[in-house]
Order: sequence, then C-alpha cells, then structure tokens
Amino acid sequence: MPSFSLTQRLGAEFLGTAFLLATVVGSGIMAEALAGGNIAIALLGNTIPTGAILVVLITMLGPISGAHFNPAVTMAFYLRRDIGTGDALAYVIAQIVAGLIGVLAAHLMFDLPVFQASETARTGLGQWFSEWVATFGLVCTILLTLRAQPTAVPMAVGLYITSAYWFTASTSFANPAVTIARSVSKTFAGIDPSHVPAFIFAQLLGAAAAVYLASWLTAAAKGTVETEPAE
Repeated sequence: MPSFSLTQRLGAEFLGTAFLLATVVGSGIMAEALAGGNIAIALLGNTIPTGAILVVLITMLGPISGAHFNPAVTMAFYLRRDIGTGDALAYVIAQIVAGLIGVLAAHLMFDLPVFQASETARTGLGQWFSEWVATFGLVCTILLTLRAQPTAVPMAVGLYITSAYWFTASTSFANPAVTIARSVSKTFAGIDPSHVPAFIFAQLLGAAAAVYLASWLTAAAKGTVETEPAE
C-alpha cells in the first residue's frame, strides 16, 4: 500500500467530510421540500443519500487517509495507537472545518442564506443515550469489520448509518464534526447550537466504549496463536 503524506491525508479527510455534510444537509433540504409535510418520507429522503455517499467516500478515500471523516473515529484509532497525537489533532481540525464548508455549500446550492443558526431542539436523556448508542455501534462496526473483512467496511458503515437513522431517537449524528456543522443550518438536519456539547460528550463516550469492547472481543485467548482472517 502506498504511503501518503500528512497533507494528502488531510486533503482526503477534508474532501470526504465536506461531501458528507453537503449530502446530509442538502438531502435534508431536498427531502423536506418534496415530502409535502410527511416527516417519515423526509427522513427517508435524508437517510438513503447519507448511507450511499458514505459507501462512495470510504471506498475512494479510505486507501489515502483511512476515511475517518469523524473526530470520534479518529479518537478511536488514537486510543488504539494507530495514529499519533499530532496527526489526530490535524485530522479533527480538518474534519470540523470541512464539515462547516460542506454545510455552507449545501446552503448555496439551494439558494438559502449561507450563514444560519439552527433552532431545532435535540436534547434530553433519550437523545443523549441515542448518540452514545449510535457512535458506539458505528465504531464497533468499523473496528470489527476491519478485522473480519476490510474490503466490506464501506458497505458496512453505509448500511449501519442508514439503519441507525431509524433506530435511534436522535437520527444518529454519531460524529462531532457533523454535530457542529449541523448547528449552523436552520434546515431539516439542524441542531440548536446549545445542544451540541452534550451530543459530542455522548459520542466520545460511545466511541471510547466501543474501542475497549472491540479490543476485548478480538483479543486472542491465552495459549493460542492468532491468525489473520481470510481475504
């Protein structure tokens, strides 16, 4: 596998996260406009493009940067010592900035005011626990699929997020960069800025728990020889 410079990897993280947020917000705007007030149809119209773009972005950018697009995922790999402190911080900054750029691009595409602040309330124990569950499941999906069948990660992540949109009360943000970016969009996908910190706290806790569970599940038993999964 070729070795890519930090600049190249940050470029991949920036591009992927920006496209992810443009898709999340843009599809939310389009879905709400076409759903005729039917929230279920609007959510479905928001869900399918998000899952689909994740498959595309992870497939094309994963070989360059690892396709984190998510500070919680970067933190997970940092806890596993797969990425150094400096690189991890650079990834997170690129992801947050790119997420904001992606939202602004979505606003421009739909002729909306570029700079907005969401007023959508997303708070309470159910919402916070949903974000813990959503991020825990996402990081487990990534880490365990990487071990079992690395080539299946793009599809596994896309399918997981598609389903988590519907089985979590929060519609599965599962990503601090996404959460921050969605706070500056007064659209279907938005979140009140004052509710962002609690979401991020729950997401990071969920990611950390997933790292330790995945490590325990995949640890070799004492006295056995660990073998690599078949490709």
